Amino acid sequence: MQNEGNCFPITCKKALNKVQGRFPYHYDLNVYRGCKHGCQYCFAIYSHQYIENGCADFFRDVYVKTNIVEELEKQLSSRYWKHEVINLGGVTDSYQPAEAQYQIMPEIWKLLIRYKNPAIISTKSDLILRDFDFIAELSTLTDVNIAMTITTVDEKIRGVLEPYSSPAAHRFAALKEFREKTNACVGVHMMPIIPCLTDSDENLEAIFAQAKSLYLDYILPAAMNLRGQTRQHFMAFITRYFPQYQEKIASLYRQGHLDKAYKEQLYRKVHCLMRNYQMTDDYRMQQKIRAEKIRKKEPQQLHFFD
Repeated sequence: MQNEGNCFPITCKKALNKVQGRFPYHYDLNVYRGCKHGCQYCFAIYSHQYIENGCADFFRDVYVKTNIVEELEKQLSSRYWKHEVINLGGVTDSYQPAEAQYQIMPEIWKLLIRYKNPAIISTKSDLILRDFDFIAELSTLTDVNIAMTITTVDEKIRGVLEPYSSPAAHRFAALKEFREKTNACVGVHMMPIIPCLTDSDENLEAIFAQAKSLYLDYILPAAMNLRGQTRQHFMAFITRYFPQYQEKIASLYRQGHLDKAYKEQLYRKVHCLMRNYQMTDDYRMQQKIRAEKIRKKEPQQLHFFD
């Protein structure tokens, strides 16, 4: 199944953008503006309001930064660059369908290898396996974190919620490859957790069980936020596809953010699963453990959730 639409070449003034806030990185790189994965809860829908013509459709009209590799090399080769961690695709997925055509990411990985620069990436596509050899090589030179965003193991729900993403089973299979055959820290971004759709005990436990069975390094959970254009788009989606949940979800987000009591209950449930499955949400600690294990060539130890 393909998401019809258009791709438009654009140029960027710089490849890396400084990120403010409580993130484990300070620089973000986005090859694409817009995303054809079609995730109905996408927080980045707002970003298309800055497109010059003002009429672009975030899910159909993708803008490709055709000079981003050249601009990235300028920044990485600068004497002022301090080899900081780069988040690859914090706004839009670097391995969305357009990447299969444009194949920009291999050139990005080659530059990161050349400059031995640490990187983080989270995707919803097993297309990332195409660049496995580059990622594996980089993981022998510096810190690399590979994550798959996995919201549900229910394919019927995924098929309407994230229609052009890879099936959850394919994402887990990709994580297995990276976990077993590279030095990267590998985990699941279980986000967003969506009331009524993906917050069931069965779904959450299934994700934890699969992650544990693959010996993944961590699971990072987060509840869904609904703000701005995302709220309008998502509620229209719920009204169309899941009208039985429209009233409850609207009530949970009536103040513009998730109901406090529901959120506390959800995180108690998640924390219980963390303990039961002996998983952690601290990927930075797991990255350090991985690096130390590689240095000493010792079996990996788990850092349990506390």
